[in-house]
Amino acid sequence: MARGLLGRGGVPPLVLFSIGGIAGVAGKMAFAVWMISMCMGFLQSFTYAEMAGMFGNKSGGTSVYGATAWLRYSKLIAPLSVWCNWFAWSPVLSLGCAIAAGYILNALFPIPATDSQAVLDWMAANAGATAEGAVAALTPAVRTWTAYDLAIPGLGTLHFNAVFLIGAILMLIIFAIQHRGIASTASAQKWLAIIVLVPLFLVGIVPILNGSIIESNVTGLVPPSAAYSGEDGAWNVGGWTLVLGALYIAAWSTYGFETAVCYTREFKNPAHDTFKAIFFSGLLCIVFFFLIPFSFQGVFGHAGMLAPGIVDGTGIAEALGSMVGAGRVVTQVLVILMILALFLSIMTAMAGSSRTLYQGSKDGWLPRYLSHVNEHGAPTGAMWTDFAFNLFLLALASDVAGYFYVLAISNVGYIIFNFLNLNAGWIHRIDSPHLPRPWKAPTLLIGLNTVLAFVNALFLGAGAKVWGYSGALWSGLFFAALILPVFWFRHYVQDKGRFPREALIDLGLPPDGDTSHLGERRAGIRPYLALTAGAVLVLWANWFFVLPG
Repeated sequence: MARGLLGRGGVPPLVLFSIGGIAGVAGKMAFAVWMISMCMGFLQSFTYAEMAGMFGNKSGGTSVYGATAWLRYSKLIAPLSVWCNWFAWSPVLSLGCAIAAGYILNALFPIPATDSQAVLDWMAANAGATAEGAVAALTPAVRTWTAYDLAIPGLGTLHFNAVFLIGAILMLIIFAIQHRGIASTASAQKWLAIIVLVPLFLVGIVPILNGSIIESNVTGLVPPSAAYSGEDGAWNVGGWTLVLGALYIAAWSTYGFETAVCYTREFKNPAHDTFKAIFFSGLLCIVFFFLIPFSFQGVFGHAGMLAPGIVDGTGIAEALGSMVGAGRVVTQVLVILMILALFLSIMTAMAGSSRTLYQGSKDGWLPRYLSHVNEHGAPTGAMWTDFAFNLFLLALASDVAGYFYVLAISNVGYIIFNFLNLNAGWIHRIDSPHLPRPWKAPTLLIGLNTVLAFVNALFLGAGAKVWGYSGALWSGLFFAALILPVFWFRHYVQDKGRFPREALIDLGLPPDGDTSHLGERRAGIRPYLALTAGAVLVLWANWFFVLPG
């Protein structure tokens, strides 16, 4: 159980990826959005815990467990679950490295503040100059340097700039660490989690204890009048669209601890330890996802959280330092800790996403080369695929607009995965009642989580458009559909229409590879009705909910 709990030490720092962006679109509702989203993630994880115990001999996480429920109903839906889970979490590499590169640039080549002494001196030496002009003149050239910009119609612009260059170097360093296998880095990640999370907790709790929270900043909860507007709005269709968009992006961070159930097969007593792993991992995340957004908003207010450094994530450390009245030295220590926190999240994501690709390959859903491992047991084929994919995303995310676009697209995959796997819970109950369940969730909770699957579909339809690109939903759906040719190549070209023997044995199915023996479809047409209802809800929400103005 300890391994599952420590393995989720990389999840709480994910709050740093979008705390400013969510404040921008949710306004005073921002901290409440985090709390609602975290509670939903906590409830949903118990459906995943039950499924994890059913397939304790498999790795790869919840997407693999849920995919088995859909296999009887369509060969295409099962790999869709694994594919969407991968492209949802893999971008943690590029997004984390983009933020870390920003921290490094801020430390080595800072942009002077408008009220800094350097700006005042420059204005005094240049009569008639404005503060903005002084900042532009004093900004180091490396901050504006770009080797090349490549516009891709229908997608965005790739920026090959300083953020891309530094981020690529950081990704290579993390790749080299992971190349030696998970076992060799597990201890380092454990201590890294302790080093990062303890100060982060203190920064979150100190403003509450010393009375720094301003009541007006966390009361009168209404959405803003428009995205990134400091003015209060109203609870109209536009306001609800912004809040649903915030809940959509928050899910990418708050639901992440569900992967604690990946370690069910390693627990000494799965019947008891599965629940404990989920419960205590959930409590850990509840503490951070409740505390940090509340304290941030309570101290800075809505307008204060719209500062560029908070929105793009590169000024979070300085903001944390000011929350506790830290001096320059302590603030620099916080900068280092934030970089370490990002590294922790990136290492966790690379390990998990490559593991998902690996298991998807072993099960016959993804190309064979992804199941290659090196002498340390690291899935290098999957890791190189992760690296190449994220190098592309890093170029797309090397400015603020592109950063949130990547996040919005990747979360399309996560919500699809979430929808399929929460529905897999009740499908398994109907189709596989004979399989042992070391831990069984209350039936009422399975039903509630099925309802939450459709709530998340509502978030997807309404919220993907909020983040600066009206086509984010369609871009995400297009990328999800890429599994069709990928799976076709593996299943019908490489495997001649038969699943690997090992995969069928793992599923408790006849090992002869004949897919006509995948089992009775006891749920009937209900899984297809759920898929249809989910698709209709997404399309309706995308049509009905519109941005303010």
